Amino acid sequence: MKVDYAVRALLELADARGSATKQSAEIAERWNIPAPYLDQLLTALRKAGLVSSVRGPQGGHMLARPASSITVNQVFEALEGPLSPIDCLDDSVRCSFSRACAIQDLWSEVQTAVSGVLSSVSIADLASRQAAMSRPAMYYI
Repeated sequence: MKVDYAVRALLELADARGSATKQSAEIAERWNIPAPYLDQLLTALRKAGLVSSVRGPQGGHMLARPASSITVNQVFEALEGPLSPIDCLDDSVRCSFSRACAIQDLWSEVQTAVSGVLSSVSIADLASRQAAMSRPAMYYI
């Protein structure tokens, strides 16, 4: 849920045009995310350089860079660390079977595939998809 909530928040920020900020309470209400939890996520995203924050009554949050340059994989890694389905992919020294392990090879392939998909999708891509889904259907007679 952590990454899902964060991506939803980033979609909301991508929807804010120009340098406009959005307050976390507004984002939390729209996406039904617990506000204190969203604040924690936005703090982590700010530390990762994905979000900027402005304090004060007119403050809020905005994307720190263009939505097209923020991938879902970057969001995942900012919140969860490197994608690794099993521990031995991060630290093969701890595993005595790592030199000849078909299971490790399988999980390595899974890691590569998932990371590739998440790296190929930007927040801008998702915002475009979201906008297309939100448009009312046009019927021509």
